[in-house]
Amino acid sequence: MGQESRLRLSESEWRVMEVLWEGPATLMELVRALHERAGWAKSTVTTMVRRMEKKGLIRHTEGGRTKTFYPAVEREAAAAAETESLLERAYHGSVGLLVSSLVRRERLSRAEIDALYALLEEQKEG
Repeated sequence: MGQESRLRLSESEWRVMEVLWEGPATLMELVRALHERAGWAKSTVTTMVRRMEKKGLIRHTEGGRTKTFYPAVEREAAAAAETESLLERAYHGSVGLLVSSLVRRERLSRAEIDALYALLEEQKEG
């Protein structure tokens, strides 16, 4: 439970990160993408970008008058932190309860079942 477990993204931060995980973007590219996806105004995007830079979630490079923004956090790290948070809050740290809940609620394909078996075998072997 290192630094990644303390990483918490709000729903709005996830939206910005989803765009940046697709590739670097200028402010205006972020504005266009987030207006299309979430209906956000330029002022909303600008505020989010400023806050997220202060938090260390994104960074930028400057090329002339244009800033290009990049994620400072990998998708895998954010997803792992979110999973860890859910696991602790909802399942008291029990992976078994989490998996049991997911399996009972969802219809798994044969491929998903095979993948789960493979993961369990891998864990069993150490």
